[in-house]
Amino acid sequence: MSSNKNALIRYKTLDKCLKNKYKKYTLEDLMDECSEALFEFEGKESFVSKRTVQLDLQNMRSEKFGYEAPIEVYERKYYRYSDQDYSIHQISVNENDLKAMNNAVQILKQFKDFSMFKEMNGVIQKLEDSIHSTSQKSIIHLDKNEQLKGLEHIDILYESILNKKVLKICYKSFKAGESNIIVVHPQLLKEYNNRWFLICWHKKAIYNLALDRMEEIEIDDTTEYIDKDFDADRYFGEVIGATVSETQRPQNVIFMVSAQHAPYVKTKPFHHSQEIVSEDENGTTFKICVQLNFELERMILGMGEFLTVLAPRKLKQRIAKSIRIAYSNYQDLNSEMKES
Repeated sequence: MSSNKNALIRYKTLDKCLKNKYKKYTLEDLMDECSEALFEFEGKESFVSKRTVQLDLQNMRSEKFGYEAPIEVYERKYYRYSDQDYSIHQISVNENDLKAMNNAVQILKQFKDFSMFKEMNGVIQKLEDSIHSTSQKSIIHLDKNEQLKGLEHIDILYESILNKKVLKICYKSFKAGESNIIVVHPQLLKEYNNRWFLICWHKKAIYNLALDRMEEIEIDDTTEYIDKDFDADRYFGEVIGATVSETQRPQNVIFMVSAQHAPYVKTKPFHHSQEIVSEDENGTTFKICVQLNFELERMILGMGEFLTVLAPRKLKQRIAKSIRIAYSNYQDLNSEMKES
């Protein structure tokens, strides 16, 4: 049982004791009550120390969790609430609080069918019931696809990162003819463009593994976990997407966007390094400093005829080649149009 859940059980137990008008509770009594409550939930002996109960009472008195409980000590020995009607479960909230909670619930509902959030379903329902939000339709919609291949692996990958466990993964890359077993030290789960990746340490390097290419996963308890203290913002800071090269330096990518579509790129930059180089009636020229990768090319090609790459030359040639191949795919259609 997690320490957070243990604390919640203790707070609930202390609240029950402190609002009891008919029994006097000493600090030792409160320790016994909390120990017994944890035993009922865990099914094993769990001793709650004097220091723990004292800290719990201090937290309940403070603003830390919004309780500000009126706990008093009378006869220098017994603990109770000075307000007999008080309970930590009856904290008043104003209309603005309810609106904020309702908005949070609507966002949480977007994830309740996602495998790693299934345990939250009951919690979300209780929140809805308590703030009377069940009749309100969602006004926020997040782009997600629960049918993506590989999502069934998220739970074990998440738990392995959390608990620092080494994994054996049966993996088949798009280029490989056969699957291979690889031993990895998972560091981060990364989502990009509705596709999930595991960022992991393998053979003295950081690897990026797509979840939809994973066939089987098992925990390797025989290998000591290597924690790289992974900084995701720094690691992905010079790329668009999830593909990072350990050897490639970022380059200045300069491109022009037509006047009609330039506002879209201004308000939704391709990358945090984006800046405007020049602007005229024909369009806007932008510059970003990133590594050249597949995701960058897909983003550029997605803008179609409204974006032109000016530099570097290598990227410009790659984009031109892709457009030529795409054009050749429609040669039959061009012939049909001429004949008609």
